[in-house]
Amino acid sequence: MVGPERPQFVLFGSSIVQFSFSNEGWGAVLAHIYARKADIILRGYSGWNSRRAVQIIDQVFPKDAAKQPSLVIVYFGGNDSILPHATGLGPHVPLSEYIENIRKIAIHLESLSDKTRVIFLTAPPVCEKQLRASLSGVVDMVRTNESCRIYAEACLEVCRGMNLKVIDLWTAMQQVENWETVCLTDGVHFTAEGSKIVVKEILRVIKEANWEPSLHWKAMLTEFSEESPYDPVSEGKTVNVSEHDLTGDSPWE
Repeated sequence: MVGPERPQFVLFGSSIVQFSFSNEGWGAVLAHIYARKADIILRGYSGWNSRRAVQIIDQVFPKDAAKQPSLVIVYFGGNDSILPHATGLGPHVPLSEYIENIRKIAIHLESLSDKTRVIFLTAPPVCEKQLRASLSGVVDMVRTNESCRIYAEACLEVCRGMNLKVIDLWTAMQQVENWETVCLTDGVHFTAEGSKIVVKEILRVIKEANWEPSLHWKAMLTEFSEESPYDPVSEGKTVNVSEHDLTGDSPWE
């Protein structure tokens, strides 16, 4: 264990989570924003669906852990929404089961502690043309933007019914002009611009949430933020740079 102890934010999901620290991804951006405030922990499993998540959730989030996360951001749905394969194999999960799986995940996470907060991300849109090109000859499966919409709406409905925070990525990304190429690298995964949308929406939800204590980065204490004679010097005085870097203030709200 490395000290001092900080709040833990866990990112739990499939490849959208696993790849979130690459390509200026949203996980890496969150880690930068919350530097010296919270530890961003990655639990991403490429190719997984909500069925596999339910099977291992007790191992990823044991109820008897000495320390429970302050925030869990959950993403499952895109792989679930892939159309059924003729063999019966593959990641597809029927919509009714997906709904129940999201409910099970939410119930488990909320039971971890009174202070564990949860945010769900819906399936984002996909660019079918890009996807066909990137997966041609690699995998035999069909994923459509319409199926993503159906699963995204189901996630929204479940979360709203359980009074959970949820971000509608399917809608948010399609507000961007030329979102197919601006936000996506291969028809599914995010460009740096796509990740910025995810971060913006997460910070908005955290800022607007009536959580005590607040988990917004501006409201959280900065580790070892006291002034020191060893701080950088400007105009004969030391400058405390614990809250910002030397290039200017953060663009994030």
